[in-house]
Amino acid sequence: MSRVTKEIILIGAGGHCRSVIDVIEYIGDYRIAGLVGMSAEVGQRVLGYPVIGTDDDLERLMKEYSDFHIALGFIRSPHRRIDLWNRLIEHKANMPVLISPLAYVSGHAAVGAGTVIMHHALVNASAIIGNNVIVNTKALIEHDAFVGDHSHIATSAIINGGARVGSGSFVGSGAVTRQGAEIPEGSFIKANSIVK
Repeated sequence: MSRVTKEIILIGAGGHCRSVIDVIEYIGDYRIAGLVGMSAEVGQRVLGYPVIGTDDDLERLMKEYSDFHIALGFIRSPHRRIDLWNRLIEHKANMPVLISPLAYVSGHAAVGAGTVIMHHALVNASAIIGNNVIVNTKALIEHDAFVGDHSHIATSAIINGGARVGSGSFVGSGAVTRQGAEIPEGSFIKANSIVK
């Protein structure tokens, strides 16, 4: 018997979207009604799901559906993800937290709306993760750490205890922060960096 209870629209149709689709399928609570992509992608399918519109169709889609997820990746800049977030908030769209069943999120942690916790990520006690954040595959957010809104903690990055990642920051794959480190808002931390 299927557990699917709601439909969800994914905004984005690229590589990160494929990973999000995999998480949603594993969760089993949502049926992906369609993807929002670029005009050249409309009519195509991504892992079997149709691209049903572009950003120009968002207002119409928000009248038809209530649940959305921003499935665009974030490498160099968070601005597009932030702009989409603001549009969705303005129209009172619902943006659920998506947590892979293969991840571990402490019951004593807090995770904001629209955030995705990917496969095998770990979020420990008293960690706080903001809205519209990507915690990517095998990332570790340790106890008492803070990750600001619209940030991306890339694959296998480690945010150690009490560290603070400012909003709109990117922490590259394999990067490690020292305990209590402060990463300013809008930072770009290269892969395999050590942040003291």
